[in-house]
Amino acid sequence: MDKIKIHLEFLLKETAKHVLWNTISTPAGMENWFANRISVKDKVFTFWWSDDEVRSAEIVAIRTFSFIRFHWLDDDNPRTYFEIKMCQDELTKAFVLEINDFTNEEEGEDLKELWTSQIAKMRRVLGF
Repeated sequence: MDKIKIHLEFLLKETAKHVLWNTISTPAGMENWFANRISVKDKVFTFWWSDDEVRSAEIVAIRTFSFIRFHWLDDDNPRTYFEIKMCQDELTKAFVLEINDFTNEEEGEDLKELWTSQIAKMRRVLGF
């Protein structure tokens, strides 16, 4: 079954660029909002949400202070990924966090709600 691409944007207040980058690209930063526990070996991140909910994803593209893109290892489609991208407005210095992800059409709304919830948690962690 073909997957659809989901694109979401979240406006964040001004924050230090390196703080936001560490929050979206490192295991220690992502454990505060994305998963309960994260380990990394080479370019593969393993995410634990519970004892029986564990998934691994490989970093397939990264540009420091710009974006990180992962591909789930259990996804047979090599063209799907999830990406977290940070863009800063030069005037306001606020950041827009862009999320790109792929899912089955019937799960699209659930995925949007999940990302919205996760980003709300990130905002709380960052003090927004």
